Amino acid sequence: MPEYVYPPVIKTAQCVFKALNIKVRLEGADRIPRTGGAVLVSNHVSYLDFIFAGVAAHPAKRLVRFMAKKEIFDSRIGGPLMRGMHHIPVDRDAGASSYAASLRALKAGEIVGVFAEATISRSFTVKEFKNGAVRMAVGGKVPLVPVALWGPQRMWTKGRKRRLLQRNVPVTILIGEPLHPKRGDDYDQITRDLHAQMQAMLEKAQREYPVTPKAGEAWWQPAYLGGTAPTPEEAEKLDLAEAEARKAAREDES
Repeated sequence: MPEYVYPPVIKTAQCVFKALNIKVRLEGADRIPRTGGAVLVSNHVSYLDFIFAGVAAHPAKRLVRFMAKKEIFDSRIGGPLMRGMHHIPVDRDAGASSYAASLRALKAGEIVGVFAEATISRSFTVKEFKNGAVRMAVGGKVPLVPVALWGPQRMWTKGRKRRLLQRNVPVTILIGEPLHPKRGDDYDQITRDLHAQMQAMLEKAQREYPVTPKAGEAWWQPAYLGGTAPTPEEAEKLDLAEAEARKAAREDES
């Protein structure tokens, strides 16, 4: 398919990285398939994760088609960009069509990007997720490639002001060993294995990160490392309260 939008977006991002002196550490790039389909599964710590998860595939000269909520495609500005980059809309009320679209992309040899946690993790640990990514890999007969991101949360994450022009922010991107699930496997067990692998990768990225929080900045560090981010239990309660508030707002509108 013609690529009129994606390459210029990548070039723009690279220019921004250079201007802001964003140092990207990319490890495991050789684990991205050079050809054929794959499901790229990333953790989710910021609103910028699709940019950096996409960077994981650049050395292989691949483009990632991310699955993203339909509301972004409905945006007057974001919508044309998302469609131009051939990303895949996810309508929670019509999940089957999103799944079918992802399988078509995989069978056409595309890399499909998935944030399996669905929402940003406030605790900066890997939230529990369902087996959808595994089922996609099996359905498309493609490998499952785990990715861990760390650093973008300092620029823009849930519950914090955007600091998109912040300079000198290191970003770590770790790519793990691919999994090769097949029909007949225990999808839930593979999902648990994937989750454990991604959590171990994230902890590695966090422990090896070259910067520690300054005074008053511990919010971007997970609690287990002494930061003030919510614990997973506290984050779950916050997510539940947010979901209930959204539900109440929709009911009021109707």
